[in-house]
Amino acid sequence: MKKFFTIGMAGHIDHGKTSLTKALTNWDTDRLKEEKERQISIELGFAPLYDDNQMNVSVVDVPGHERFIRQMIAGVAGIDLVILVVSAEEGVMPQTKEHLEILEFLGIKKGIVAITKVDRVDEMLLMLAEGDIIEELKGTIFEGAPVMLVDSISGHGIETLRTEILSTLSRMENRYVEGGFRMPIDQVFTVKGVGTVVRGTAYDGNISEGDALTILPSQLPTRARQLQLFGKPTGNAYAGQRVAINLAGLDKSDLKRGDVVVNSTQFMTTDVIDVVFKTVRHLDSPIKQRMPIKCHIGTTEVMGKIVMFDRKEMNEENEEILCQIRLDHSVVTKRGDRFILRRPSPQETIGGGWVIDPKGSKYRFGEATITLLEDKKTGTDNERVLQLLSQYRILSDKDIMKYASIDEDALNDVLDSEIGIVTISDSTFTNKRVFDHARSDVENLLRDYHDKNTMRLGMNKAELLQKLSESYPKPLLEFVLYKSEHFVTKEQFVALTTFTPHVPKSWERKVSQVLFHLESDRWSVKYLDNYLDEEGIPKQFKADVTRYLVETRRIVPLDQQFFVSMIVFEKSVNTLKKMHTIQFDTSQAKDALGISRKYLIPFLEKLDEFGFTKRMENTRKWIEK
Repeated sequence: MKKFFTIGMAGHIDHGKTSLTKALTNWDTDRLKEEKERQISIELGFAPLYDDNQMNVSVVDVPGHERFIRQMIAGVAGIDLVILVVSAEEGVMPQTKEHLEILEFLGIKKGIVAITKVDRVDEMLLMLAEGDIIEELKGTIFEGAPVMLVDSISGHGIETLRTEILSTLSRMENRYVEGGFRMPIDQVFTVKGVGTVVRGTAYDGNISEGDALTILPSQLPTRARQLQLFGKPTGNAYAGQRVAINLAGLDKSDLKRGDVVVNSTQFMTTDVIDVVFKTVRHLDSPIKQRMPIKCHIGTTEVMGKIVMFDRKEMNEENEEILCQIRLDHSVVTKRGDRFILRRPSPQETIGGGWVIDPKGSKYRFGEATITLLEDKKTGTDNERVLQLLSQYRILSDKDIMKYASIDEDALNDVLDSEIGIVTISDSTFTNKRVFDHARSDVENLLRDYHDKNTMRLGMNKAELLQKLSESYPKPLLEFVLYKSEHFVTKEQFVALTTFTPHVPKSWERKVSQVLFHLESDRWSVKYLDNYLDEEGIPKQFKADVTRYLVETRRIVPLDQQFFVSMIVFEKSVNTLKKMHTIQFDTSQAKDALGISRKYLIPFLEKLDEFGFTKRMENTRKWIEK
């Protein structure tokens, strides 16, 4: 598969980054009038370096002046290889060192050192400069990196540098170009006759012309009307490429640098992120608990505060801790994304690191939280997915990918690993431990209910779901009831499979006598209350006994006061069906059964209700079963 890379030029102001970019690409990345006049880069500059069937390479030229550090961070956030530009005349400068630390915090692993303006110094001075630069770079990501001597004006060493760049990139892994597309925006502009265009370096996935898109965090819907790579139309673009997208239906005023273009729901917006944070090597003053900071992540700059859980301030230089950043506004990020923190006043870089959980929660101060964050940091995909399912109880596949910051292939590997994930449906899952806890809680709730309500068929399902709603989502409880052999659902009632409704032992004889008298009285029954009073059943338990006898089909309610024995009811049904096998009217029923009209009409209505008959004007027809 073709590889796509973006390389970056970094270094001190006026060390020749823009000139070197032009020498390598024949593109002038200083586009602004002010940049031409002042001969310094203010905005990010981009140029195509190389393209064939195996590899596509772009260059980003980032401003070196300390006032443009925001643009510098935005520029290097999406690059794969850094060319550290150091002038032979001046060597490593303060800005060079700050850039080096930023590159380290952003996780840049590969670098090449380009010593520029070599034709301006004599051979002895060049040797001294090269030695000093190599010494200064010890302990940084550029220790042991190739050192190239170049001059952009004469062309000295340019082709050798180009060859080294391409050779280094050919040995590097390609970005993951499958799955959802994500591109932080670093430029927004309008093209006459075309409309709104955004540019950026694609971080993840791929995009096709015509794709439905969303702008995050504002959730604005749009569409990729056209795609371009350095002015050339293309049907597709991939992670690692520099992409321009013509967006349908949006104005320039709707967008800003730091917004993110996505074509998938797997990316999330958040304002609380759990992170690994490391301070700079030279910390001028302590970093204090909840201190205001500027967070640079992707192409976004947002204010926030740093929250620590094992200390009140950081004094040690180059120290790494687990902590949290709470932001004033939502950003788009995922696990593994790199960030830089700067002090707003005085403006200085204080450190950086990477995101271990893009959806942090509020935690207590103390060792337990540090242990939790350490587990998040070191956890495998399997462990993180299980932890998420423990936290949220039930998640869709899209939410798992979003919260765990994994792609579809990685999720499928987790689901295939048989590590204790329970599939609720084709696209929703839970943790087996969560399932077992939910089943145990349902079981305990029902056991307690049965102990207190021995005569009821079971607990009303809606009541059960409501009682456990704070602990478990409804779909999970529904699945537990359906899947577990411990429970049985009958109509609207849920019960333990081992439970059988029964009257208390001390009442067994009393209830049997009620049933005996009801059967004896056939169709000349009294109020049910009278039978219960005669057997001495307390008033507060009459409703429970009545419900039990109805639910267990021992008696049939004719109305709220009169009930008949089910044995009597069924005998009457059989008698009537034998005498009138197809249909009958009210008069025929009265003659066949000898029941007074007071009980006959409710009896016939019960036949309809139970599905024995269907009323047709003045007659009823038996329904075959």
